[in-house]
Amino acid sequence: MTPRVFLVGAGPGDPGLITVRGLDLLRSCDVLVYDRLVSPELVGEAPDDAILIPHDGHRQDELNRVLVGYGRAGLTVVRLKGGDPFLFGRGGEEALALAEAGVPFEVVPGVSALSSVPAAAGIPVTHRGVSSQVTVVTGHTCSGGGPDLAALARTPGTLVVFMGLATLETLADGLLAHGKDPATPAAVVASGTLPSQRVVVAPLAEIADAAAGLESPALTVIGDVVGLAGVLSARTRERAPAAA
Repeated sequence: MTPRVFLVGAGPGDPGLITVRGLDLLRSCDVLVYDRLVSPELVGEAPDDAILIPHDGHRQDELNRVLVGYGRAGLTVVRLKGGDPFLFGRGGEEALALAEAGVPFEVVPGVSALSSVPAAAGIPVTHRGVSSQVTVVTGHTCSGGGPDLAALARTPGTLVVFMGLATLETLADGLLAHGKDPATPAAVVASGTLPSQRVVVAPLAEIADAAAGLESPALTVIGDVVGLAGVLSARTRERAPAAA
């Protein structure tokens, strides 16, 4: 069956980072259901007569019913999600709801903040001789029932924390309490890939205080790769005028 609902990744923030496939679908949809953090420029790419439904004000089960309902009605629905639909985007839940309802759908992957946001700050999440492993967690639940901080403190490589700004102090204190080196480089990137991007770099023991003035959305990176940020971000700035 031809898909009627498309779970599309919008990318990490910069509207230019949506995929060509995703943009083509967006420009031809009948219904657009979009997340709060999706760029207004992308929302503006929908056809003038498209039905626009923001995520805000709707519970997840309500959104699931919206996708199923319009899909069953034979309309082309784009569910535009920040980053990639299947990485902390609840795209799996929506896909399951569609599958259970028998509504054909397609997942259109997006550029995830996992690597793109650190890259925009000059931080490669892997680097030969520095880090060959990346661990990804959500910071929403670090204050209770969340990731195993003892295990994370022992895990080598790079730690990337989504949605962890509000619980950053708890996260850092937990890692330190379980033996993580206080001098481990850490960075918080707010509004990554956007003109308003802000980056704070500090040792793990100081990162919560250093990031106190930042606002969500923000991504936290912990590990020795953060030490490359000063060199690589500076070189990026130096090359920018020549590329213009």
